[in-house]
Amino acid sequence: MRTLLHTVPYYWEKFSPSLCPASTLELHASPDEQRSPWLRLVHRLADEAWNANLYKRKMSGRDLRAFLSSHRAEDVEKLTQRVKDDLGINKYKPVQYDKLQAMVEAKKQYSEKIEHKIQKSLRVVQERRESGLLRQHRHVWASENRKLNRTRERVEADMRNFLTRSRLDEGEDGALFTDLVHAELRLEHEREAFRLATVEPVCQLKEDLLYRLMSRPPAANHHEEWVQVLQQVVSVKEQQQAVMDRMQEECVVLEQELSAAGLEERLDTAAVEEYVGVLEQIPEEILTAHCPYPEAKESIIRAFINMSEKYSQRLETARSRLLGLDRNCGWNEEDHLRFLHIIGQYSPELRNHRGLYMDMLQRILPHISRAELSAHERTWDWYRFSVEQERLLLESWHREQAFLRLRTLRLLEDARVIYDEEQSLQSDRIHQQHICVQLRQKLQQWHEQQEEVAQMEAAIASRWQEEEKERQKEEQEREHAKRTRQKKQVREFHEEQRRRRAEWRCREETRLALLRREMEEQARRDKERVQFREKLLQHRQQEQQAKERLRQREDEEREERLQTLRNQVAIVAGADPERMMGQTEAWRTRLQPDKEEFMLQRPLYHLHTFTDTQIIADPRVRIEQALRTAGLHHTHYARTLLSEIPPPRPPRRDTESTAFKS
Repeated sequence: MRTLLHTVPYYWEKFSPSLCPASTLELHASPDEQRSPWLRLVHRLADEAWNANLYKRKMSGRDLRAFLSSHRAEDVEKLTQRVKDDLGINKYKPVQYDKLQAMVEAKKQYSEKIEHKIQKSLRVVQERRESGLLRQHRHVWASENRKLNRTRERVEADMRNFLTRSRLDEGEDGALFTDLVHAELRLEHEREAFRLATVEPVCQLKEDLLYRLMSRPPAANHHEEWVQVLQQVVSVKEQQQAVMDRMQEECVVLEQELSAAGLEERLDTAAVEEYVGVLEQIPEEILTAHCPYPEAKESIIRAFINMSEKYSQRLETARSRLLGLDRNCGWNEEDHLRFLHIIGQYSPELRNHRGLYMDMLQRILPHISRAELSAHERTWDWYRFSVEQERLLLESWHREQAFLRLRTLRLLEDARVIYDEEQSLQSDRIHQQHICVQLRQKLQQWHEQQEEVAQMEAAIASRWQEEEKERQKEEQEREHAKRTRQKKQVREFHEEQRRRRAEWRCREETRLALLRREMEEQARRDKERVQFREKLLQHRQQEQQAKERLRQREDEEREERLQTLRNQVAIVAGADPERMMGQTEAWRTRLQPDKEEFMLQRPLYHLHTFTDTQIIADPRVRIEQALRTAGLHHTHYARTLLSEIPPPRPPRRDTESTAFKS
């Protein structure tokens, strides 16, 4: 607002021709303009800007036209003489400090009001941001609650199924499962007794109080009775608080006992150390495996030792990062568990999930600053990264050891196979020589048999050639007869083709003559249609020209009216300070809201369309409505009937189409 008050006078002085306030212009405005709320708002802002500019010029000395004057000695002497003679001075007036102080106080109150509005807006924004965060927290809490309920139900169902199966399959551990069932029943009885002793009285007291409030509202004469009721409520609250405190103490004691035992961490460390010890050892099956080549056995054992040394160094490097860090990363176990639980609730898919869980951590752990939370988050990420790297190293060690073990077993098996092959190769050579002698004898016998077979094949081939010549001669005779029949069929086919071409040529000539007549008829129709449309276009152009002349005449009349209005609102008044500081016509009109404002409205454009009477007069609409009422508008009868009904007015000649006419 202050910027507007400082800016409006500048533009007002720059663009206003007479440098007069808005009130002087308002007096020359038309009644419609004076009644316009937007013009009233503009005039009011202009008045405020004018007053602020006047005050600022008086206080700061920026109005040089009022303060500058030509300095002449005789003018000073005349001014001094007039003051001595107690004569009035028209050029200078006394400063009204009370009025200026009131204006300063008004501006100060206005600025304080603006500042109060800004503070209120900031509070509203903060409350909205806080409500948005709480709404997102509630959504996450609801989803986490549903997930935990499903998990609890699944675990309870698994436990019940496990106990049921164990009861049915009682064997060596039958007594143990019986003790578990008895312990579960005992815990169920204890929970029921606890509910009856603590929860049930509170519910009954709540229902009793609601019944009293609904049936008998509090009165002045029942004050003592209500005091007793409040005392009972306070007593019940104290008892419940004592029970909750005792349960919280028991829970803390149990958690401390479990933490003091440290079984889980020691078991994890012992399991990892045992697993590392197993990986560092060379597999027993490799050491006991038989290898006919001692050098290969030594190289295999050396490969296992090198692999163990390499992964031991990497594992030691990964563990060195965890020096000075425990599972809780320097926090107590309760705060760390809350930290992990809250981070686990907000999945990375959520928008601004880190800001959400940091806000929730600050709410749950108010005694820890945001910097400590961020540092603990980085420490926890580093701890998880180190543990995950240690796990990946162990998995890689186990995987590579298994791969090397399988590869070594295959190599040992191949070495044994090669050694057996070398041993059997020597014995095979002697056996092969004996076989070669036998094969030489069989080969000689085979040559003799081949000579006999060749003679028999030559006799058979001569007989087959004679039979083949006779068969070819018969085949040539049959082929000659077949070609004669085919030539006759070809001549008949060509005669039939010539006859069909002559018939097709006659039909095409007849069709061509028919198409030419249709094209001539279509050309005549197109020519008539073009002539009709040219006449219609000329008529429309004449109408358009008449409308254009009418529009120009209306524009001229409107311009004359606007010029008259401009002449009416022209600035003809002189500078009048009293009139400038007084109330304007718009302000007086605003103070009298009983007068009705006349809003001159006119349609943007005229619509030329069908009326409801013309639409209802169409018999097709009435018949379609009757068919729809009877439920027959989807039938073939309805489509046929509607297609045969002619329109009330025939279509124009130039819109008639002959595309689908045969």
